[in-house]
Amino acid sequence: MRYYRVPDETIKRLPIYLRRAIRLSEGQVKCVSSKELASLLGVTPWQIRKDLSYFGGFGTRGVGYNVENLVSHIREILRLDVVRKAALVGVGNLGSAILAFPGFRSYWLEIAAAFDIDKRKVGKKRNGLVVEDVALLGTLKERRIDMGIIAVPDDAAQNIADDLIKAGVKAILNFAPRYIEVPKRVKVITIDIALYLACLPYYVPSK
Repeated sequence: MRYYRVPDETIKRLPIYLRRAIRLSEGQVKCVSSKELASLLGVTPWQIRKDLSYFGGFGTRGVGYNVENLVSHIREILRLDVVRKAALVGVGNLGSAILAFPGFRSYWLEIAAAFDIDKRKVGKKRNGLVVEDVALLGTLKERRIDMGIIAVPDDAAQNIADDLIKAGVKAILNFAPRYIEVPKRVKVITIDIALYLACLPYYVPSK
C-alpha cells in the first residue's frame, strides 16, 4: 500500500523507530509508550505519535504500542515485509565498504549484485559476491532487483543512473557528490559524506 502526503522527514524517521522496536522485541519487551520510545531516540512523544498517525492508529491510548505489532506495521509501511534486493555499482574503496557493511540485514535489505567497469575487479569475489561487468546492468529486471546503489566517481554517476533506470530500478541511493536527474517515478537519495563533514567545523568553537 502506498501512502500519500506523508512528509519525507517522517519516512526518514520510520527506520529509526523500527530499529529500536526490533531491539525492544529482542529484549522481550511487549509494550512501549510513545514517551518511553521518545526517551530512547531523542525525539518527542508528540513527534512519534504524529509520524505514526499518518498510517492509522495502531497504538492504545494510555498503554502505548504493542512492540511486535509496531515492528510488523512499520515493516509493512516501508515495504520491508519481504527481503528487498539492491545492486551496487562501483566496487572501489567506498563500494567495498558498503558491501562489507552488515547493517542492511537488520532492515531485510540485501545487496544481491555488484558491478564495476574495471576489468581487474570483474570476476573477483567481494564479500561473497562475484563482481560483474557494468555492461550487464540490463539483467537486473529479470533478477527482480529494483533498487540501486551508486558508488562511482561523480562524472560517471548520471550515466550509471540512466542505465539503472533502463534496467527497471525504481529507487537509487547515490553516494556520488552530484545532482542526478531522474524521472518523477524514480526516487533518489543522495548522501554526500564530504558535504556533511564540511558542516561540522561551524559547530566547533574557535581556539
